[in-house]
Amino acid sequence: MYHVKTIEGQLEAKGLKFAIVASRFNDFIVDRLVGGAVDYLSRNGAEKDDLVIVKIPGAYEMPLVARKLARSGKYDGVICVGAVIRGATPHFDYVCAECAKGIAQASLDTDVPVGFGILTTDTLEQAIERAGSKGGNKGVEAASATLEMVRVMEQI
Repeated sequence: MYHVKTIEGQLEAKGLKFAIVASRFNDFIVDRLVGGAVDYLSRNGAEKDDLVIVKIPGAYEMPLVARKLARSGKYDGVICVGAVIRGATPHFDYVCAECAKGIAQASLDTDVPVGFGILTTDTLEQAIERAGSKGGNKGVEAASATLEMVRVMEQI
C-alpha cells in the first residue's frame, strides 16, 4: 500500500449544477441517454432545478454549445449525449472526429469537465444496446465520469 495523498472524486452531486447537451438527431436513442444521465445525477443527490437540458440539432454542433456552457460559469459540469450511426458515406467519420475533438477541446479550454456520451455505432442495434439495454446506458456513464471529474477538479 502506498502512503501518499490520493485525490479521488466522490460521486455526490448535491449542490452541483450540470448542463446536459443533447442532439435531436436520432432523438429516439438520445432521449434514453438523457434519461439515464438525469436519473443517475438525481440518485446521487442532484436537484432537478440544478439540471438543464440543452437540445441542439446534432453531434457536429455539440462542441460549440459545450464550450459556451462551460465558459458561462453557471455549471460545474457539462454532459454531452448524442448518437451518430454509420451510413453509406464518409459523413459519419467527419462528424465523429470533429465532435470528439471539439468536446475534448471545450473541456481543456475552460477547465470544466465535459463528459463524452456520444454513441458512435455501426448499426441502429448497437446504438439501442448502448442506450439502456444489454450494453448499459452511456448517458449514465458520461454523467458518472463528469461528476467524478468535477469532484477531482475541486481538489486540485
